[in-house]
Amino acid sequence: MANEAKGLVGVRVLSLESRRAAEMAKLIANYGGKAIVAPSMREVPLESNTQALDFARRLAAGEFQVVIFLTGVGARALACVAETVYSREKFLDGLKRVTVVARGPKPVAVLKELGVPVAVTVPEPNTWRDLLEVIDKNGVQLQVKGVAVQEYGESNPELLAGLAERGAKVMQVPVYKWDLPEDQEPLRKAVHSVVAGEIDLVLFTTSVQVIHFLRVAKEMNVEKQLREALTRARVGSIGPVTSEELHAQGIHVDFEPEHPKMGYLVNEAARQMSAKKEKSR
Repeated sequence: MANEAKGLVGVRVLSLESRRAAEMAKLIANYGGKAIVAPSMREVPLESNTQALDFARRLAAGEFQVVIFLTGVGARALACVAETVYSREKFLDGLKRVTVVARGPKPVAVLKELGVPVAVTVPEPNTWRDLLEVIDKNGVQLQVKGVAVQEYGESNPELLAGLAERGAKVMQVPVYKWDLPEDQEPLRKAVHSVVAGEIDLVLFTTSVQVIHFLRVAKEMNVEKQLREALTRARVGSIGPVTSEELHAQGIHVDFEPEHPKMGYLVNEAARQMSAKKEKSR
């Protein structure tokens, strides 16, 4: 059995993590790897919160049957936006009158902190398919009143289509969007490093990282070279959603962890690289 305790010794590992960059670097170092961290995205509040404010008003008026929270950051941000038109107590009372669906542990934790009961929690790996499946399994009624979906970064057309097919009248509630980091130099250096063959392993933790990495490479006129270099490096994906984007972009995925969490991803990376070393011996 491969020993992954120091499975990343001598391995140059690129992470495109942004908000949890330091945590990812530490995880890689714990397995003996050399972490190269290049933040690839930042959350940008929408210039106009018209839709979020409209959601707060409609919630207070009792127009929703179901509210779906897709991220913890978005749930917290939405509560802050709502406070500009209603007291927090009134906003939370509105949420307590509807069926709340949370996609995974992060929105669950925020909603628990706010004192909002969660009726349905989406299990791992927390994909849009899992969300629709758990809604069906729990017999959540979508046709009585409106269904609000707190969005993150970009809309999920498959999820929206699935809800509509089940009779839901959906209101999309965007809270923030993703953009490239203000300082893109680390990301450009990372592109150069991959193209030059100086990276052994690339870890992707969201689908947006894939899009932004390729976008920067295209702006640098080395997208073709980056794609070719990624066929030679090992590629780890945190879960199905990210893997779908990688596959859609024509990038192979060497492995996914058992659970879609950073710790599991790095552990699996160490296991894979350790096994590769053993095989080469």
